[in-house]
Order: sequence, then structure tokens, then C-alpha cells
Amino acid sequence: MTRLAPFAALMALPLMAACVDPKASPDTGAEDYAAYCSACHGATGKGDGEIATELSRKPADLTTLSARNKGEFPTTKVMAQIWGYAGAKGRGVMPDFGPLLQSEMVPYDGGDGIETPTPIRLVQLAEYLKVLQAK
Repeated sequence: MTRLAPFAALMALPLMAACVDPKASPDTGAEDYAAYCSACHGATGKGDGEIATELSRKPADLTTLSARNKGEFPTTKVMAQIWGYAGAKGRGVMPDFGPLLQSEMVPYDGGDGIETPTPIRLVQLAEYLKVLQAK
């Protein structure tokens, strides 16, 4: 084995992560939604979770995200809200989603044509929210 072999193996790790299929991970968007979101947003995403009435602000109805965005699911905006980049972190009622954000990174195009390294569990959660959209 040459001295470069271990270095080459390390350099290949990010490439292997880039090939991960978001739908193949054992942590699914539905499971993470149930664990992190349903208490406030409800099992169906309508903002009627078991603790919704105890909050100072009514949780958003997640089933109307596409309808409120001219029929297009606002993936990048949704991910920014969850990740905390929407500018409200610390001022809003959304909790910290640390475990979701510390997951494996995958390239993901949130609809802006740019593949960005994104935590896989965040991708899966956003993809699950698309399923909840009212028809």
C-alpha cells in the first residue's frame, strides 16, 4: 500500500456521501415529523397538535404551504425555517432541531437549481411535508 492510499480513501468519503439516496436512510421524514413536529402541527399538519393551544402563537397549517405559494411547494423557505435561517431563531416558537441538522450531508436542490450540501434528515422532512399538501 502506498502512502497516498489512506489519503485517497479519506478524499473519497465526501463523494460517497454525495451518492446517498435520501429515501434510503433509516430515518424517514414521517418518523421525524411525528417526533419533532406533530405535537404542535398535528398528525396531519393542520396546526392542531396536542400542545398547539398552549403556545403563544398558533402553529402554521403545513398542508397549505403549496397553496400559499402559487401551487409550488416552497422547499428552500421551509428548510430555512426548520434550520433556523429564516431570521426568527430565538424569537419564534420553533424548537431547535439539532439532531436533524447533525445528520449526514447530501447534495440537494431545494428548487432554486443549486445543489447544496444539506442534512439528509432535513431533506427527508421537507420531502414528507410535500406529501401533506392539500390536493
